[in-house]
Amino acid sequence: MATSDAGRLDPRHAPRLWWLAALCWVEALAVGAYLSAAPERVESLRYLLYPLVWITVGAAAVLWTDPSRASRRARLVAGAVAVAYFVVLASLAGLVSVDLAALLGGSHGHAAAHHPTGWQFSLAAPGWGPRVGYAGEVVSATFVPYRVAGYLALAYLVYAAVLDAAKSALSGALGLVSCVGCTVPLVGGLAAGTAGGTGVVSALRALSVDISTLVFVVAVALLALGPSLTKQARR
Repeated sequence: MATSDAGRLDPRHAPRLWWLAALCWVEALAVGAYLSAAPERVESLRYLLYPLVWITVGAAAVLWTDPSRASRRARLVAGAVAVAYFVVLASLAGLVSVDLAALLGGSHGHAAAHHPTGWQFSLAAPGWGPRVGYAGEVVSATFVPYRVAGYLALAYLVYAAVLDAAKSALSGALGLVSCVGCTVPLVGGLAAGTAGGTGVVSALRALSVDISTLVFVVAVALLALGPSLTKQARR
């Protein structure tokens, strides 16, 4: 799936370095512009940098990943798995949601009366925004740049992993856990019923972006480098 160590130093891959350097330059300009125009002082610099980590790491992994050659049928199957993987991640992260009650015809008018529908747009720090959202009576979706870019990168790596005989199930599982910050409220409902659970949940919620970023980087590393490391270990 991933290129070999020798391949990474191949002069033919220089354009990939230029693309990555250009991306980092654009990110630096965007952060500089935001810091200059921000009405308030940024107190947590790491939250400003985390989205850039997602975007940069994901882009680098995609640029340096060469899917194995395979038949058309295998590519279709791998593509279907990658699409399903992305949809699962987006659903767990709350980027896409479906109102099953409205879909099945129940409480349709009630839901529409309490939830405004239509398009929404808002600006935010680079990577966090610009956000584009659509709230429908049945389906709602939100575009958060760094999340979408990160999950697309993971989906592409999963596509390559499915085509590669040395794919790792562990890295795929870690990719799903990369949106752990979005599942904390669910865990909170269970922890609230236990003694001292509230403090633990609050601590996890405060570190949710930190944890999800760490797990995302680990998942990308395992998906991108796992096959080559496995081959080296067998030698």
